[in-house]
Amino acid sequence: MDMSKTILGGKITMEMKPLGDSAILVQFGSEMNQETHLNVQALTAHLDAHPFDGLIECVPAFTSVTIFYNPLRIRQMHKERRKSMSSMEKEASPYQIVRSIVEELAAGLKQKTEAKPRVVEIPVCYGGELGPDLEAVAKYHDLSTSDVISIHSQAEYLVYMIGFAPGFPYLGGMSEKIATPRHASPRLSIAAGSVGIAGKQTGVYPISTPGGWQIIGRTPIDLFQPEQTPPTLLQSGDIVRFKPISLEEYKSYKERSR
Repeated sequence: MDMSKTILGGKITMEMKPLGDSAILVQFGSEMNQETHLNVQALTAHLDAHPFDGLIECVPAFTSVTIFYNPLRIRQMHKERRKSMSSMEKEASPYQIVRSIVEELAAGLKQKTEAKPRVVEIPVCYGGELGPDLEAVAKYHDLSTSDVISIHSQAEYLVYMIGFAPGFPYLGGMSEKIATPRHASPRLSIAAGSVGIAGKQTGVYPISTPGGWQIIGRTPIDLFQPEQTPPTLLQSGDIVRFKPISLEEYKSYKERSR
């Protein structure tokens, strides 16, 4: 498989490979961490602000960015510039052309670390009927339920990406002290707002959907609001903090939001 490497900002190895005949995968590493996330964000932000001719969209993930392009438009653009090219450059495929474009812009790309991330506080009612797996998670780690709540709510979580369901945030930063395997058999329906744990990750279900995560609580906040722009409360790069609330506070919030 064709693959190339280049260096982002003089430090980070970037690998590229084709996905079919109209997309290219730009990989910044194999592990989900903040350094890789910043590189993903930097490339995505640049392409959003400065799209090249033929770009359809770029989709960020944990450690990569997938760039979708129109091969016919890429060929047309390339044809218009062929006079000043070598014979080898003239015969380049759309993938090779896009790869060269990305390599060129990546050479001078800088991580945008100056801007402070947006911090979003999400209230959560833990346990009871809203968090039916809280006791199981506590038992799995030989902890009390209050220990699990404390560990889960005292951390700050980075939103690496939005996916799986509209507005579903994949969060990094959860303590391994409460990392718990997902259910062997997924539930047929998880209520919107449910806060769960799956392995070393935690997340919030924005809509009712089947799922196998360990549900430890629920938030009264709507993470997916299709009538708004953007329709998702959280965006990649946000910082999330969970705030424990009582069942009475949960019900009160739901009443006020109707």
